[in-house]
Amino acid sequence: MTSLAKNYSRRKISFKKGKGSFLYSSKGKKYLDFVQGIAVNSLGHSNPNLNRVLAKQSKNLWHVSNAFEIPEAEKLARKLTKKTFADKVIFQNSGLEATEAAIKVAKRYFYSIGQPQKNRILCIKGSFHGRSLATIFASSAKKMIEGFGPKIDGFDHFNFGDHKSLRKAITKRTAAIMVETILGEGGIKVIPNWCLKELRKICNQKKILLILDEVQCGVGRTGKFFAFDYAKIKPDIVPIAKGIGGGYPIGAVLMSKKVASGIVPGSHGSTFAGAPLASTIGLAVLEQIFKKGFLKNVQHLSKYFHIELNKIKDEFPKIIKEVRGVGYLIGLKLNADQNEFIRKLEFNKLLTIKASENVVRILPPLNVKKKEIKLALKIIRKVCLEYK
Repeated sequence: MTSLAKNYSRRKISFKKGKGSFLYSSKGKKYLDFVQGIAVNSLGHSNPNLNRVLAKQSKNLWHVSNAFEIPEAEKLARKLTKKTFADKVIFQNSGLEATEAAIKVAKRYFYSIGQPQKNRILCIKGSFHGRSLATIFASSAKKMIEGFGPKIDGFDHFNFGDHKSLRKAITKRTAAIMVETILGEGGIKVIPNWCLKELRKICNQKKILLILDEVQCGVGRTGKFFAFDYAKIKPDIVPIAKGIGGGYPIGAVLMSKKVASGIVPGSHGSTFAGAPLASTIGLAVLEQIFKKGFLKNVQHLSKYFHIELNKIKDEFPKIIKEVRGVGYLIGLKLNADQNEFIRKLEFNKLLTIKASENVVRILPPLNVKKKEIKLALKIIRKVCLEYK
């Protein structure tokens, strides 16, 4: 009997080691892991360079309070601001914390400029921004908020793709629009580039902030560092996490100088955030992702993956309805039963994970090899054949 609470529905499988794109179960079976901790292990399992960096830093310093200067965090922040739209960074421990901090930054900015009444955040109904009390009400999905009342106020909603309801929902109290650039848990639903540009335009017109949640789709997963880079826009605030630590817990809020002006000593904090060990590993991940040709290779190989998946979809339209996503954030929207399809993939040694709308998420590491993609395609096609 387990002593763990039942807040997860766990599959009856565990692992003893991982290497690159593969996991090895406690029973000695080898699996192609296209979950990777849900887009967390951006450079795969047991990456040799990350292992070296972790071992070296762990011998020097793990943690020190934010009451002191932390050179490792400063170095990582400089890398992020040099390579992105951002002027300032606040480090966190997770995507949830990063999203919470993004909400606080937006509210605090308007408070600091004498407009405290602008304190409501406009979100897509049924999106996913974390599981704190605040962020579940930012989502407002029934499965998220059930049993966790009373309602946390401060959030308004519009339906995905409904531009009329979006404009109608903006009031004099709206501080920001917060959306996932690609809805992950929500079914790998991509907000089109033209729509992102329109969101930026609306925010400029209404003098409100644009928060783009890139916790799952950021840090190179789409073939660019941010998914919104394809739209060539600049948001005001961006929470990130998952891939930046390569498996080590770290998150961050990136922001413009303007909105960062509202943050003063004591307005936000986190005990473990920006610690030397986490920051050093995060920097090592970024150095690999920003290495010349790395993201171009993600774009090139992921395009091949999408083309081949669409061929399988066309061959088996009764099973696969649609191939969604960008880069290595991929969703297969099924006509078949989602759970059964995932079980069949696992039986054939390919690990995937579900999302809403009967979608199977496929999340390989960013440095996945072409032969590993081909193996995944072979397994997916085999599973489709088994339905005949």
